[in-house]
Amino acid sequence: MTRRGLAALLLAALSSGLLAPPVQAAALAATVTIVDGEAVLLRGVAKAALAEGVRLAAGDIVETAAVARLLRLELDDGLAVDLGPATRLQLGPRLAGEANRRVAPLYLLRGWAKLSAAKASGEGVLLATPALDLVAPLRSAVLSVEPEAVAVFAETGELSFVSRRAERVTRAVTLKAGEFYARQGSEAATVGPRPSPAFLQRVPRPFLDPLPARAKQFAGREAVPRPLGPIAWADAQPWIDAEPALRGGFVLRWRVLARQPEFRRRLQEGLAAHPEWDPLLNPEKFLPPAASAAPR
Repeated sequence: MTRRGLAALLLAALSSGLLAPPVQAAALAATVTIVDGEAVLLRGVAKAALAEGVRLAAGDIVETAAVARLLRLELDDGLAVDLGPATRLQLGPRLAGEANRRVAPLYLLRGWAKLSAAKASGEGVLLATPALDLVAPLRSAVLSVEPEAVAVFAETGELSFVSRRAERVTRAVTLKAGEFYARQGSEAATVGPRPSPAFLQRVPRPFLDPLPARAKQFAGREAVPRPLGPIAWADAQPWIDAEPALRGGFVLRWRVLARQPEFRRRLQEGLAAHPEWDPLLNPEKFLPPAASAAPR
């Protein structure tokens, strides 16, 4: 199939309801209640512009632009998630590997997130990231996740998380209200009684004040995200090259995109970073050896 033909197919799918929330994901749902700046939704193989009132479900990926101010998601269980600029987050990720990482309502690949709960949430992993897994219960916390740095501020109430390096648990950490955790590269982590001046300078300004819940304002009037066409390699690449526990689910999800010459070329060039794509891209390498010729 040519690139033009694939694009036409995907756009036709968009207009026929591809952007409807996944039916099987009804157990996890959220509403977009604040959009201040550019933010997009990646659902299936489609991309769309987010708007207030859009409903989200497991598998959805939301991303904010570098100049965005705030994107707020309110989960049906009462948890509010505020995202800052240049942030990538997935709802209901498919995590493989360690048992304690198989279920997590949220995955923060990078950027800024503030989580707020009106009451202490239940038990289990609440938010997974490449560097740490935040464990419920939680009242209010701010996280910054970058490729070589991570920071956590326990704004209200005590919180706990599991720190990780190279996919391995390194330590369990508990922060009291007001305490701040930071880790840079391979350096030892630090815990202090308050956020560092550098963190306070960088934290998104909308995070500084509590925001009222707004989900009830959108009850019964769900908004439809505006289609932007099929996703491009630049949209998918950060997730395709994420940590191994997360990457596998994207092979099935985006395998149709591998038919595009440019997308396929990029996959082949970076195969070392996402080897799970090898059987799809190079099936001949995985064929059983030819049977030996029968003796005469």
